[in-house]
Amino acid sequence: MRIVVAGSSGLIGTALVEGLRSGGHEIVRLVRRPPRAPDEREWDPPAGRVGGDALAGADAVVNLCGAPIAGRRWSHARKQVLIDSRIEPTEVLSAAVAEHGIPLLVNASAVGYYGDGGDRELDESAPRGTGFLADLCGTWEAATQHASSAGARVVRLRTGHVLSRQGGLLAMMRPLFQLMLGGRLGDGRQFMPWITVDDQVAAMRFVLDNDALSGAVNVCSPHPVTNAEFTHQLGRTLRRPAPWFAPAPAIRLAVGDHAGEILFSQRTVPAALLEHGFVFGHPRLDRALEAVLR
Repeated sequence: MRIVVAGSSGLIGTALVEGLRSGGHEIVRLVRRPPRAPDEREWDPPAGRVGGDALAGADAVVNLCGAPIAGRRWSHARKQVLIDSRIEPTEVLSAAVAEHGIPLLVNASAVGYYGDGGDRELDESAPRGTGFLADLCGTWEAATQHASSAGARVVRLRTGHVLSRQGGLLAMMRPLFQLMLGGRLGDGRQFMPWITVDDQVAAMRFVLDNDALSGAVNVCSPHPVTNAEFTHQLGRTLRRPAPWFAPAPAIRLAVGDHAGEILFSQRTVPAALLEHGFVFGHPRLDRALEAVLR
């Protein structure tokens, strides 16, 4: 397949491109600067332009664009960055898929779509929740409408926390645990959907190859855990105690007005992937952390 990837320099994009190439696929990477490699093509989302022959003969477009959610205070300006970095590129790529008759658009989304689900299991049929992230994900997914209306198969990947040595959640948590400053957030009872980066890439390759999959697809382990369970297991894996906790007022000070969303519970399950026969390489957290960190 000839696959066009936007957002190829991020944690997931880098791993995906490597995995697809190892499988014999031809990759075109969209970049927002003059191309410096034979597989790169320039594009300009604010101008609505995808340059040159980037989409010629493409069998699929994978859109992973989006500024990181975590790691910065959610000021008004930062929230606008989170919105603009997702909605505008998705609208441009969706319109391009429709215009060029490309049969498949695989578009990033997130489990934030579900808001606070408490202890309820959330499969892909669960309704959209409330809050900034739920609204952002809803608008993000709606931006794929041009491609859907043109008859393309559109898959919206609702991804949990991706576990990798190279970045993401563990890059923020691991230094704290190594200094014996790790611990739960709030009371720790909120569920945290997670997936290893290897399973994330395998799931995306599975989606690309499986014409029966379309619409929302939860990309997370079939065994979600609470924040308390996650921090306990991470401490065991790193052989560090994790006795501390961050109370809600401290989280609010660090994150801003939407601090409560950090404590939202999302007990998501990958019903669509399991129904279609996907097999996880690391379905359990203890083995997953061992594989990623050791």
